[in-house]
Amino acid sequence: MAKFTFNLTPRDVPPVSTDHRIIATKIPVPESLSLLEEIKLYESSNALEQLPVVWDRALNHQIFDEWGNAWIDFTSSIFVTNAGHANEETISRINECIAKPLMHSYYYPTRIRAQFLKKLLEMTPNYLEKAIVLSVGTEAAERAVKIARIFGENAMQGKNIIVGGDGNYHGKTLGAQMVGGQHGDKSWIGYTDPNMKHMPFPFPWVLEEFEGDGRELFQHHLGMLEADGVDLSNIAAFFVESFQGWGAVFYPVDYIMAMREWSRSNDTLLVFDEIQAGFGRTGKMFAYEHYGVEADLVICGKGISGSMPLSAVLGSATLIELDAGYTSTHGGNPVACAAGLGNLEAFENRDLIVESQRKGKIMRDIIYSWKEKYPSRIGRILGNGLLYGVFITKENSDELDSELTNYICERAMEKGVFSICTGRGTIKIGPPLTIPDDALIEGLKVYEECFDELF
Repeated sequence: MAKFTFNLTPRDVPPVSTDHRIIATKIPVPESLSLLEEIKLYESSNALEQLPVVWDRALNHQIFDEWGNAWIDFTSSIFVTNAGHANEETISRINECIAKPLMHSYYYPTRIRAQFLKKLLEMTPNYLEKAIVLSVGTEAAERAVKIARIFGENAMQGKNIIVGGDGNYHGKTLGAQMVGGQHGDKSWIGYTDPNMKHMPFPFPWVLEEFEGDGRELFQHHLGMLEADGVDLSNIAAFFVESFQGWGAVFYPVDYIMAMREWSRSNDTLLVFDEIQAGFGRTGKMFAYEHYGVEADLVICGKGISGSMPLSAVLGSATLIELDAGYTSTHGGNPVACAAGLGNLEAFENRDLIVESQRKGKIMRDIIYSWKEKYPSRIGRILGNGLLYGVFITKENSDELDSELTNYICERAMEKGVFSICTGRGTIKIGPPLTIPDDALIEGLKVYEECFDELF
């Protein structure tokens, strides 16, 4: 199938003017095309694979261009701006920092670093005692891999196997990509680490066909590892992406509970990647909390700062101290820590975990009404909090319709709603947790208009 490209021919679309959406020009904006081409000229060509909107500014739940248009943002910049674009607390903390001025300090101590770390650990489960502050999510994933390997070797010589999940994603750098389960993206590596193993992901449709529950499926997957020659006693860690992003696909709760019990009994770490999942997105601080288990290490990024490049690995003091000499040139730089502190203050001031739960119920009710209205085109609906994946299928089929889904996202853009384009046949919805109720409802109704027009 040919690669889908969004229509770059400016076209007349019905004007829109509400408190939350404005469409006042042709779409895409004719004047924006030269900027898109300029980006393509100086960057890789995939710069034009996303919706053709040139961002000028963003505030709370809205994206604005230079030409008078405004979109309701259902992407949260792919779950970075959970506390809203440019919230007051974050802006204030950044302004304080750069007014000093203090722009960078390597890994040397600063007051803002201490303030951020204290606030972060106060707001997360108390068994997560220390943090390592880094720059981006993939760096944090690499850091967790290193800690897991050191932990394993300290426990027993040869205990160096790390088990990821098929389809899971942990970043684009070498170690993160090897522990990740998107195997089609690994051909460039050449020689992959033979001690990075993977278990199948227990998708709901897999569990439905399996003769047993999630616990039994976990044991079955362990058996598959053994059959592949893996000595289970040499597993140092399981790496779990708390949900697969493309469809908001969570693990079965009893599967993760069985993994937690097995790992505790076998001196194996359980590591949760919360880069996309964390900071209120699913109605809890961390998505893994839906499984009712404790994590050994938690990998954080994206929503930890709401803006600036910042990430962290959280864990017990014992685990974090296993490699205490690690430094990161840009990790925890003052401006990023200031953004992180302001972001966490916004979470507290606006009670955003509770808001994610409350607004999530509003979103859930509307989305499930779509399944009743369009049963031949909407398949599964998965998610929690202010995160849902809506599976768009070919008519009266279980097969996902990725091309139609892209057209839905394009049509929604023309109406003033900005969407995540997964390319997988799912509409992945994740607005800022600060979105007003009426804007949330209005944006969801736009999708319903698109369904009426395109189904």
